[in-house]
Amino acid sequence: MQVNDPKDASSFKKLGIKTLLDLALLLPHHFDNTTITPEPDSLSEAVVSLTCKGHSRRPKALYVDAWCDTWEMPVVLVFFHPKPFHFAQFKPNATLHVKAKLQRFGSIWQLIQPKVITKIGDIIPQYKTPMRSSSVANLVAKYLNQEGLENEGLSSQEAAILLKLHEPSHGGIKAHQEPFFSTHALGVLKLAEALNHLQKLMKKRRSFKAQASIKANPKPFIDSLPYKLTDDQRLAIEDIIKDISGKVAARRVVMGDVGCGKTVVMLAIMASIAPKRSILMVPTTVLAAQIFAQAKELLPEGFKLALVAGKEREKDLESAVGIIGTHALLYMDLPKCDVVMVDEQHRFGTKQRDLLHKLVSDGEAHPHFFQFTATPIPRTLSMMHATLVQYSFIKQIPFKKDITTKIIGKNDFAKLLEHIKSELAKGNQVAIIYPLTQESETHEYQSLEEGRCFWEERFDGVFVTHGKDREKEAVLEEFAKNGKILLATTVVEVGISLSKLSTIVIVGAERMGLATLHQLRGRVSRTGLKGYCFLFTYKNSRERLSEFAQTTDGFAIAELDLKYRQGGSVLDGAVQHGDAFKWFEMDDVEIVQSAKERLGIQAFASD
Repeated sequence: MQVNDPKDASSFKKLGIKTLLDLALLLPHHFDNTTITPEPDSLSEAVVSLTCKGHSRRPKALYVDAWCDTWEMPVVLVFFHPKPFHFAQFKPNATLHVKAKLQRFGSIWQLIQPKVITKIGDIIPQYKTPMRSSSVANLVAKYLNQEGLENEGLSSQEAAILLKLHEPSHGGIKAHQEPFFSTHALGVLKLAEALNHLQKLMKKRRSFKAQASIKANPKPFIDSLPYKLTDDQRLAIEDIIKDISGKVAARRVVMGDVGCGKTVVMLAIMASIAPKRSILMVPTTVLAAQIFAQAKELLPEGFKLALVAGKEREKDLESAVGIIGTHALLYMDLPKCDVVMVDEQHRFGTKQRDLLHKLVSDGEAHPHFFQFTATPIPRTLSMMHATLVQYSFIKQIPFKKDITTKIIGKNDFAKLLEHIKSELAKGNQVAIIYPLTQESETHEYQSLEEGRCFWEERFDGVFVTHGKDREKEAVLEEFAKNGKILLATTVVEVGISLSKLSTIVIVGAERMGLATLHQLRGRVSRTGLKGYCFLFTYKNSRERLSEFAQTTDGFAIAELDLKYRQGGSVLDGAVQHGDAFKWFEMDDVEIVQSAKERLGIQAFASD
């Protein structure tokens, strides 16, 4: 949108409007009709001319007797909780135009909370914005037109419908929900939002020359594995191998459900590009050590690996072909790497993500960049996001997870204790996840510190940790070897492998997002062990948890999460729930496809 007037540019900035479709989608909340009302009607507001006569003060109210010049009859103005300006504005003999809600009291019409108006005979659009509605209306009149909307990808008919929603003759959205709104306008609004969102993503997409075009062969590594890869794992590897062979620096998200085997895909890329160097960065020391141990076991003999995590800080990185580490990598002088892989990037802090950006974007040529995540997003969102980055999906699980999910309350606690004792007797482990570390007056559930005494008095082998615990990774490592019961907050959510963990109890489960619950549940049954997930809640309303309990498919759960938490924005590279879409729904797949076709956007695998 071309804006030459600095004053208008300032107004658009204040309104958060960056595109013409942003402006088109800023619809009037309602239309203020200031046409004189010829006769009273108890079901409507009225605009009349009147002359004030005198005040009558009553408890918490001001009554003003007046003569209605429009209807030629006496009326009473009623103000609840009057302010000093009311006495001055509606003083005796003041002749005014007012707008008010009508109410019949006996034979007299009352005007409730009347407001003085200065413009008569207009139908004025009212907007819910930080600016005056008249200023917003002027911007709409100045910039919004048929030709401009057609240039944004709308047909002439669609553009005309969108313009009509800004016209007073249609009485505003609330007044014309049916039949015009549902029949004509709703689909246009959805399409406009999709077009607007996709065009913003297109502007953010930039291409850079690759540091290296790599011809890689993953077959020797895949053939050397002691197990067979799933078809989805193979396809993900093929996608990446194709990416790195190009002259443009790749950007791809590999999205896989909990336990789908993303790590072996990462290692396959490391092995395939050798002797070219690759970096793999993960969120925690425990996870880095875990992947490092797996890499040493699976990568070819003589493959030079380096670990940079916790107390393990390999200094000779120049001779390493594969570097595995935590965010500590970002604070080191790193050798040139042609492939950068990051696991669960959204779990790194803002400063760390900024440093990561510098790692993958210094100079004119960039390394190939691959992000791995176990937090699925719905197909419709990924279709949109594919405008910015490409996607690979790993939906197949190497082995079937056998997890029983149950919703329990206070009355089920005795049975839960029996279950825990039974699992511990089998040599299995149990995790109990608390929503808070410390006691809170506003929280109805026990905190971690409040609950630990109960478990420590009754069981041995109890380990305790939380997000602010500096020793949390050492605690988790020790628990994996020798523990029986782990008491923790959601610190165990990220990819930690506890092979003997059969049961997880999530306290206050209704307070957590379904994606978090899925990640926590994914800690059990990671090696085919029979798993149990107990969702402990005091709430009687359990519809959301009940739907979650019926599936272990992370992609289906992502759809559920959106159903209950609304849509979100992916402009910052991560899904953020909120009100980014007002009209567009996450099951409007056809609308996304139509919008992408109109904009000439290439279809990706996610489509």
